[in-house]
Amino acid sequence: MSLLEIKKAHLKLDNKQILKGISLSVNAGEVHAIMGPNGSGKSTMSYMLAGRNGYELESGDVLLNGESLIGMAADERARSGLFLAFQYPVELPGVGGIAFLREAVNSRRKHLGEKELDHLAFVKEVRKVAGEMFVKDEMLKRSVNVGFSGGEKKRFEILQMAMLKPTVSILDETDSGLDVDALKTVSDGVNSQRSDSNAIIVITHYQRLLDYIVPDYVHILSDGIIIKSGGPELAREVEKNGYAGIINAS
Repeated sequence: MSLLEIKKAHLKLDNKQILKGISLSVNAGEVHAIMGPNGSGKSTMSYMLAGRNGYELESGDVLLNGESLIGMAADERARSGLFLAFQYPVELPGVGGIAFLREAVNSRRKHLGEKELDHLAFVKEVRKVAGEMFVKDEMLKRSVNVGFSGGEKKRFEILQMAMLKPTVSILDETDSGLDVDALKTVSDGVNSQRSDSNAIIVITHYQRLLDYIVPDYVHILSDGIIIKSGGPELAREVEKNGYAGIINAS
């Protein structure tokens, strides 16, 4: 079953064509990796999917569970089951971690027709999941991402993913700024969320992340289009030979 379908997506920024007809189908239970050089359109694609202002499609469509996302605001897309983990998570001074998570989770539960969690029930659940994600209790009491290290910010994002239980998760260069230990911890958290009922899109420059989060499919994005798709071996080819050979052969 296709959870996310991108159909001939075209997008301009400042009168420059960035996405030039991307099409991609992501089925339940699958992990897809999007790779490509700087300026290829990877982050633009993630912002477009998440509904960031200014990143509306010029033409094409995006379907989540068969429903078009065109015209949906970012918060509507999130409630519908789309999750974006940012390359550089922002700080939210004055917004406590537990309060932030509870508001997000209850908003999603309400959308799904489920009963909202009261404070005590939520605190019990979030502490349980946070322990599994190696997120310390004191991090939950602080303002979101304020004073967090790079690894702590990424772990907190994966905690959000675990609590929200999204249909499709987009991880935009989650490996950025992580040392090897932090990369393994974050990857373990992502892998724990893989299931037959969801899908994950991993956006990355490098093979090293895909040693930990092994994808089913790898797609090479260049100049706004997907020029080649394959299995995990395609990422190893990039690591060995770079992007130039693949781009020149397309």
